[in-house]
Parts: sequence; C-alpha cells; structure tokens
Amino acid sequence: MKRDIKIRFRHWVYIDDMKFFGPGRLELLEHIAETGSIAKAAKLMGMSYKKAWLMVDEMNTYAQNPYVITQKGGQHGGGTQVTETGKKVMEAYKKLDAKLSAVAEAERDLLSLI
Repeated sequence: MKRDIKIRFRHWVYIDDMKFFGPGRLELLEHIAETGSIAKAAKLMGMSYKKAWLMVDEMNTYAQNPYVITQKGGQHGGGTQVTETGKKVMEAYKKLDAKLSAVAEAERDLLSLI
C-alpha cells in the first residue's frame, strides 16, 4: 500500500520571545491586501474584527515600520492598505517557507524509515 508521507514545518518569527509573525498573520495581510479591509479579512478567516485589529496593531507596533495603514471613512469611505514594508515581509516569509519545504521534501533518510 502506497502512503503519502511528508514532513511539514510551521514557523514563526519571534521578537523577544513573543510570537510576532507566522502563517496566520501572513494570511491576514494577504486578505487585507485583497479586500482593502481588516473587517473583510477577518471575516474570510473566521476571526473576530477585534482579534484581527489586535494582530495588525501588534505588527505595526513591534515592526521597524508599519505593515498596514488605515484611512478613516468619509465621503468615499475608509480603507486599509498593506504597506511596502508589509509586502516585503510577506514575500520574504513566503521565500523562507519555500526553502523550508524544499529541505523537508529532500529529507529521504527519515521518510524512508517511516
């Protein structure tokens, strides 16, 4: 019987032992970039707006530069954008993820023993 055996990594970036950036925050930023809204991004993830806002606030507070900027509503409504810094962090995280996935896929010694 052929089985699908693989190694998977979940990885995070820590700041002073605080889990700062990982798969969930990447997904949140991707949805914000797509929808232009923290509320819509939260809904897509099945998360409360409050939790999403707290995640955005933590990223903006602890990062060297903000990842997300918001504009208050007005005649044309408000909006939310992922900054260039946020976009660069997303891309760098995805590159790291691809590298780790390649390492895991290449690990035939362990997989052959299972």
